[in-house]
Amino acid sequence: MFIFPIIFTFLISHASANDSPFYEEIPPTSVGLQKEKFSHFHFYFHILNSGPKPTVVEVARASITNTSASFFGRVEIADDPLTVGPELESKLVGKAQGMYGFADQEETGLVMIFNFVFTVGKFNGSTLTMVGRNLVFSPDVREMPIVGGSGVFRFARGYAQVKTYAFNATSGNSVLDYNLYVFHY
Repeated sequence: MFIFPIIFTFLISHASANDSPFYEEIPPTSVGLQKEKFSHFHFYFHILNSGPKPTVVEVARASITNTSASFFGRVEIADDPLTVGPELESKLVGKAQGMYGFADQEETGLVMIFNFVFTVGKFNGSTLTMVGRNLVFSPDVREMPIVGGSGVFRFARGYAQVKTYAFNATSGNSVLDYNLYVFHY
């Protein structure tokens, strides 16, 4: 009887000594994190539903969507230009690539999942990720969280404020005024 606890203890200690941990604590500097910065980004987000090269396409539609005043159940994928000014011809600074679904049965409320992919300067190739609810026809400023990023925006967090700058009811094209406030390294 005395030998069993000794063998059991040996087996447990031997097994845990050979197990590799699935995590380790490391200093933030080992992955390039330095002093945290707080930045403001301002750009215009162009949604082109019509014309020679639409930047938004519908990829799903529920049977209820056709009778829904809020387009409930519709899903669209987008690759929209981001520019310095409200004119589509102004300097391109990146793309908004992602998707949104009409997720509110009462009002036109979207769930948005987007990567802002920057294509200029020191941010070229880096992304910020936004996920949130957007009441698109609200005249107020809408707010959505920035939940992460890549490249120079690793570990980013913050929020986006959006206001409709222009909307064409005939074409469905829109220009949105975006302000992002972001903590990043």
